[in-house]
Amino acid sequence: MKFTEHLTDMGRAGRKVLLLAALVSVGIPALADTYPSRPIRLLVGFAAGGTTDAIARFYAQKLAIELKTPVVVENKPGAGQIVAIRSVKAAAPDGYTVYMGTGSALSQSPGVRNDLPYDPAKDFTFVGLVGTAQGVIIVNKDVSAKSLGDLVAYASRHPGQLNFGSSGIGSASHLAGEYMSKVSGMTMTHVPYKADADIVQAMYTGSVQVGIAPVQGAVTALTSGKVRALAVTGTRRVSALPAVPSVSEAALKGFEGLDPYTYYGLLGPAGMPEESVRKLNAAINKVSSSPEVAAQVREKLYAEPATGTPQAFRKQVLDDIARWRQFGKLVSGAS
Repeated sequence: MKFTEHLTDMGRAGRKVLLLAALVSVGIPALADTYPSRPIRLLVGFAAGGTTDAIARFYAQKLAIELKTPVVVENKPGAGQIVAIRSVKAAAPDGYTVYMGTGSALSQSPGVRNDLPYDPAKDFTFVGLVGTAQGVIIVNKDVSAKSLGDLVAYASRHPGQLNFGSSGIGSASHLAGEYMSKVSGMTMTHVPYKADADIVQAMYTGSVQVGIAPVQGAVTALTSGKVRALAVTGTRRVSALPAVPSVSEAALKGFEGLDPYTYYGLLGPAGMPEESVRKLNAAINKVSSSPEVAAQVREKLYAEPATGTPQAFRKQVLDDIARWRQFGKLVSGAS
């Protein structure tokens, strides 16, 4: 081959490389713009029928409209949401597997435990806060207490006779119950279940006498009169239970630490594409900002819809972990 022909072939090859590079550079934004192009899995770490499941399914319907693709809820209960979290960590970080995390798994358990198989700061992509929820402290008909002060006095008169139910080991209801026991000096035996609805059912049968649950999971039972509300967590009353005082009104030392009871937020595997995060976050904010949706969240789910950036959500989680680490030191007796 002549030298000039060799140069010509090299020139042709170079043009092909440049053309391919140009096509790839054009194609990348085009591919990113197609997200989402198939159904999105939304994992929930609790059984169907609980408060987290209800909020996840409500938002899944609304997000599907905004994103123009199905958002399918998958329940993976067990081990304080670790079953669901393992699935999230194992999923491809492509934006098609996300997780409705709660305060118990994202900050409460990480704050009081050092044996978890995940680190919220490293193992997730934070997408956005969805909402917050107050809890309600309830007792069954066998407990005569009419207030938090009455409950503390009742527990002192009946040592070791109170069981408190939760939606699972490491759940918000579990940790809130342990917190309440610690700051008040009450001795209660923990009985774990799989969902908030199970706590109420157990109170009907007398298996447990005390419970803390999101308002959404308890309001039907409360209106039926089968269980009694002593207080709602936080500093304000809940419109659905206007006669029930807040823990702030009870003025019992330490109980103010029960605020917030829990929160809900969307996360994905570490390393999700920025464009996927941006679109999901924008969809959450648009849904939560809708006056119609906000009214439904407050009136039907008894939660407060939230908006914000992924960065703000991440900061909230890390700040809450630090708060619960202080509680962990209180429980262990560490300084």
